[in-house]
Parts: sequence; structure tokens; C-alpha cells
Amino acid sequence: MHNNHVVRLIQAAQKASQSFSTYSVDKIKPILHALSEAGIEKAPFYNAWSAKETGYGNLEDNIKKCRHCMLDLMERYEVADFVEPSIDASKKIISFPKPAGIIVALIPSTNPIMTIYYKVIIAMMTRNVLIFSAHPKCKESSLDAVDFMADVAEKAGAPKGVIQPMREIGIGGLNALMESPEINLILATGGPGRVKAAYSSGNPAFGMGAGNPPCFVHHSADMYATARHIVDGNSFDHGLPCVAESVIIAEKSIDASLKLAISKAGGYLVSAKEDEQKLRAYLFPEGKLNPEAIGKSAQWIAGQIGITIPPNTKSLIVPIDAVGIDEPLSKEKMFPVMGYIVVDGVAEAIGTASSMLEMAGKGHSALIHSKDHEVIRQYGAALPVCRIAVNTKGVEGSSGISTHLTSGPLIGTGFFGGSVIDENVGPQHLIQWSRIAYTRNSAFLIR
Repeated sequence: MHNNHVVRLIQAAQKASQSFSTYSVDKIKPILHALSEAGIEKAPFYNAWSAKETGYGNLEDNIKKCRHCMLDLMERYEVADFVEPSIDASKKIISFPKPAGIIVALIPSTNPIMTIYYKVIIAMMTRNVLIFSAHPKCKESSLDAVDFMADVAEKAGAPKGVIQPMREIGIGGLNALMESPEINLILATGGPGRVKAAYSSGNPAFGMGAGNPPCFVHHSADMYATARHIVDGNSFDHGLPCVAESVIIAEKSIDASLKLAISKAGGYLVSAKEDEQKLRAYLFPEGKLNPEAIGKSAQWIAGQIGITIPPNTKSLIVPIDAVGIDEPLSKEKMFPVMGYIVVDGVAEAIGTASSMLEMAGKGHSALIHSKDHEVIRQYGAALPVCRIAVNTKGVEGSSGISTHLTSGPLIGTGFFGGSVIDENVGPQHLIQWSRIAYTRNSAFLIR
């Protein structure tokens, strides 16, 4: 059954790819505009549906993510850069951009709708064909959203089969699809098992690993701006984004002032020992992450364990003495809870952040709040990550919203994290170039 379904998907994708790979810029642009407008309009509907299925996340934040990714992609990139040849007269090279071909796109349960939107736009921009595989927890909403995107694209001029969902959900069918020799690329967003299966498929794959961003606050930072960034970043979409702040690493000299600023920004310091014990017991039963808490608000979590917190609380902050395998608060959490550790100076901060990353989140991302450029340089040079956001929210800085990093949710972790890519995956990564190269001493008259 799996093989028949996979064969049908691939046959339709091959036919679509043959046609779509010849499209001009003028034929692609109407497809992108139609997808962007329709996607934004339907974002509230699909995100509400996926939240109902999974129980994860904040509806308003998810709508913002979808709107941003659609509009930002349309504004940041020129379709012609991925479709039309370029000429380097000085090097006597003519380069032709060509699509990867048929791409398998995995849909995670933690960020399904934006992932679909983003992968659709970057694939259509580069004349690639997509076969989506949804996580079982968000199957119905994801399949419907993919069908909707396919319908919009086809009505705007894309060939039939350019976007398809895999309707048989299961690891057996997914592996058969990913291992097919007709597949050209896999965009593996999801848990470590799915990413590892993509890497083991025998086909090229971009894998997005787990995050665990340390957030160092240097004494030179603006305490109130920093506190707002940290709390708003950690609580965005109830802590689901992998780029969200995981542990606050505070210099001893600003410990008191930072805690005060955090409390005013909507962070609640869980200082009572009894409350901390309740929180730990609920979030990490037997030392493992409680799946019931994933993507839930700070207020909801507090309600589950019977502790009273201020009504404006967005994040729960728990003091810790050390980071390590026995301290679950120093690992990735996926809910709006942060560890808070005090260090004595920059060297200790770097050591603490490095220890966190060696344990979990290596290659992913980190943050620093400082006005001292030399300290920022030292921190960035030392950590085994591919992106360090400065004086901003993790969700905005590392995702390229408030910075000039590639804007998108597909976070490459580089060699540090066992990936072949150290950037955020964008349309530029879904094409390959055929280059005509003239000899250095030849006549080259094309301009």
C-alpha cells in the first residue's frame, strides 16, 4: 500500500517538475502573489485548527508568524535571481540556476502551518515541486492546508501536482518516500528521529536540529530593554520556537537589577522552594519533559500546579545552580519557562553557555545582551553555534526578522549539529547552478 501511494505521488511530481522547471519569472510571480494573499487570509483558520489538534501554541503569535513569513519572503527576494542566468564578465562565467527538483517536506507538530507556508513559497519561487508529509498530531489541519495551497497554486497557473500531501501518515510510508531515488532533496523539520531518518535516506537532506539557546546578559546591557526582549522572546507562541531563550546567564553585578526588570516585563521568578518543587515535578516527571505542558502558557502551567502568579505573567523563571544533564531546566523545554544562573564574569558566562550547548542545542543558536563589542566578539567566537543574536529577541534575531540573517524558520545547525548547512534555509538553497566557464585567456564578448 505504501509503495503504491509513493509511486503515484512521485509520478505526479515528476510530470509537474518537467513543466514547472521551464516557467519564466512572469509565470511564477502570479503564483506567488496568489499564494501569499490566500495564505494570509486563511492563516487564522488553519492555525486555530492546528492548535485544536495539537493543543500547542498561541493563535495570535502563529498568525503573526505566517503573515511575516509570506510578506518577508516576497519583499526580500527577487524571483529572477533564481530563474534567470547571470553573467560574470570578469571571470568569463555564465551561470544558469536550476531547481533541485522533487522535494520531500516534513511538517512538524510544533509549527505546522507556518512551515507549510514557508516551504511552499521558497519552493514555488525556485520552480521546485513539493511532497509534504505531516506529523500525526497535526494531520487533518496540515493535509487540508497543503490541499488549499495546491489548489491556489494551480488556479494561478502552476502545473497540477506541483504541491502534494502524503495522505498515508506513518514512518513506513515516509521512509519509502524519502528513500526513493527519484527524490532530489529532503527538508527535514521535526524531531530527531525524523531528521535522522532523512539523513539516512540516501538522498540529500537539510536537517533542522533542536535548539537550547543560552542568553548571556552582560553588565553593560540596558536592563529594561533586555528584560522585555527575553520575556517576550521566551513567551512567544508559548515557548515553542527552537530559537527561544532557554537559560538566562546573568553577571553577578547586575543580578538584582535584571531580576527586577524581568519582573516588570512579565517574568515571574519562582523563588519559593515549595513552588519550585511543584513546578519541577509537573514539568519534568522522572526527569523527562511533560508533553502536556508543551506549547502551553505560563498561566496555564501555574494553574495546573496550583501556584498563584501575577495576571500579566508571560514566562516563569527558575534559579538554577549549574547546567548539566541532571538539570532539565538547562535543556530545551518548548514551554515559557527559563532557567536563571548567575556567573562571575565573561569567561564563566562563556563556559556556562558552552556547557549548555555541548549537552543540547549544539550548532543552533545563542543570544547576548551587551554594549561591549569586544565581549560580544568573544562570546560569538567561543560558542559552537551558527548564529548569535545580539540585543534582540531570540525568535526575531535568529530567525532573521530583526537581523539580516536569512529570514525563515528552517534553522541549519552546521557541522556542529551534524548538518550540511549552517544558515537558515531559504530559496537560495533550493537551486543549483550550471556554469559555463571560458578559459582565462579566451575572448568573452557577452555582456
